[in-house]
This record gives sequence, structure tokens and C-alpha cells, in this order.
Amino acid sequence: MQSQTQSIENLNKELESLSAQQTKPEEQEKAQKQRKRAAPKRKVIITKGKRKNAIARVRLVKGSGRITINNRDISTIKPKEIRELILEPINFSPLTKEVAEASDIKVNVTGGGFSGQAQAARVAIAKAIAAAASTDVVRKAFLKYDRTLLVDDVRRVEPKKYKGPKARARFQKSYR
Repeated sequence: MQSQTQSIENLNKELESLSAQQTKPEEQEKAQKQRKRAAPKRKVIITKGKRKNAIARVRLVKGSGRITINNRDISTIKPKEIRELILEPINFSPLTKEVAEASDIKVNVTGGGFSGQAQAARVAIAKAIAAAASTDVVRKAFLKYDRTLLVDDVRRVEPKKYKGPKARARFQKSYR
């Protein structure tokens, strides 16, 4: 646990140093031109995230910093570990907190189980924050910290086959 917090602190320091380096207007223009999906001028940012059978759709709008999941406030979600997992991209650095506090985040999650829905919401929120940030620094920091923050998990459950109860297991044979 300590090594993870140390790595987060190191990434936050790098994030601050990178954002401090890009204070020149020419460098900021260059960074924005290099981004393919730059969306700081849009009023609404819509992203999606997938995990197992769960699909999360996020709508990020300028606002007061409210976060709702399926029309429920984030503070009502229990257990606490699941809530922290969903809020991980927001609590990642001061820059991501700033983006989240200046906007309302509405998440709609369907399908899958409780944990899969939480992980799908986490991915979708991270994608929205990366798109809302004015520079590409946040996206690079997310990728360096944990690639699964921005990349959907493509693994799916293998379909069941005949001659067995599950995908790989086979029915037992009885000789008596």
C-alpha cells in the first residue's frame, strides 16, 4: 500500500512539473494541436467505459462539482472501497480535482455486477476528466499510473460448450 501511495506522489510531482513547464503560450498551443480529441471548448463531454458486461456512460457538464451515479449521490454508495475505486481518477492529483470540482459528473451504469459497474464507471470518469483537461498531461499521467484508467477491459466470459457444465469443465463419467 505504501509503495502505491509513493508512486502516486511521484506521479503527482511529475504532473506538477510538466504543467509548470507548459506555461509558455507557444508550448500550450503546440500541446493542444497534438491532441487528436481535444475537447476543452465543448460544453458537454460524453464518454463510456466497459468492464465485463457493465457499460457506464458519463456526462460531464460545467457545474458545482456534484457526482451522481444512476441518479444517486456518490456519498450514498457503499461499501466505502467501491466508492473510493470510482473516485480514484478524481482524487488522482490536484489538477484532476480542480477539473471535477468545476463540473457536474452524471454516470449511468447498466449491466454486469456491482464491482464491474464500479470499474466501468471509473474508466468512464477518467476518460471524461482527461478530455476536459486543457492539456494532454493528465492523460499521460493516467496512462503512466494505471493503463486501465483509460483503456476498456476487452476480456469477456467464454461461452459454455456442450458436453459440460461450463466453458472448459466436462461432465463426470461414472463407471458404476
